[in-house]
Amino acid sequence: MTNLYATVMLSGIYGLLSASFFVTMDAVDVAFTEASVGAGISTLLMLTTIARTGHHQKNSRGTPILALVLVLVTGTLLIFGVQDMPYFGSLEAPANLHVAPRYINDSMQEVGVPNVVTAVLASYRGYDTFGEVVVIFTAGCGVLALLKVERRRGNDIAEIELANDSMHELHLVLRIVTKMLIPFILLFALYVQFHGDFGPGGGFQAGVIFAAAIILYTMLFGLRLARKVIIQPVVEFFAAVGVLIYGSVGVVSLLNGGNFLDYNVLAPDPIAGQHLGILLIELGVGCTVRW
Repeated sequence: MTNLYATVMLSGIYGLLSASFFVTMDAVDVAFTEASVGAGISTLLMLTTIARTGHHQKNSRGTPILALVLVLVTGTLLIFGVQDMPYFGSLEAPANLHVAPRYINDSMQEVGVPNVVTAVLASYRGYDTFGEVVVIFTAGCGVLALLKVERRRGNDIAEIELANDSMHELHLVLRIVTKMLIPFILLFALYVQFHGDFGPGGGFQAGVIFAAAIILYTMLFGLRLARKVIIQPVVEFFAAVGVLIYGSVGVVSLLNGGNFLDYNVLAPDPIAGQHLGILLIELGVGCTVRW
């Protein structure tokens, strides 16, 4: 068990070092994501998994032949699909010849957002980002469904929760420090949410930071108390509202005579429409990711 904890901590340190590498390469948004996901929430999730995992593994009675075949077929298709891709870092790649110069040279005039990454993800590739938000929402629905099944098991889950609560009471210093830090973490998440147009950040990063604060609270105060603070129907409501906000922006664009997620038609001034559309869809992304 000690080796597992050491591996998790080394993984978090590696994520933090990777974030510093991205900073030196002027990829601040990527560094932001790596720090919040790789060094932050991934480390917390792995520690939580270790804490809730038993010391013995149940023997499997069946042989997953179908799963093995599916993995082999998928892997073969992926290897076949990447044969036509350009070499990594090639200057002759279409992305470096056409796409990237267009975004860098024209995004300020067309979108009016200083952060080029936000302009690309929220405006030029808004439809793709909408798909990613739907995927996150679907994954969240799956997790909530699994949690409901787990709660129906009754006594076993109740005993685990009581054991976790008694274990968390031993970490008094961590609990006090966490109570002091969580308000600042949540405040910083809101800053990242509404400052993504002008600096590193946005809905994804803000949602992950917000979620990391919730997971940290659950680890140190127990699942039973966390369920009282974070009410599940509220979580489900805001997750659905986030996707609804994003999709509604596209519908309003269609009703105003533009294409789906064409923010130029949301206001008399196209640049003002871009700002309004990006603000709304980033709010939707943040709501879905954080909950």
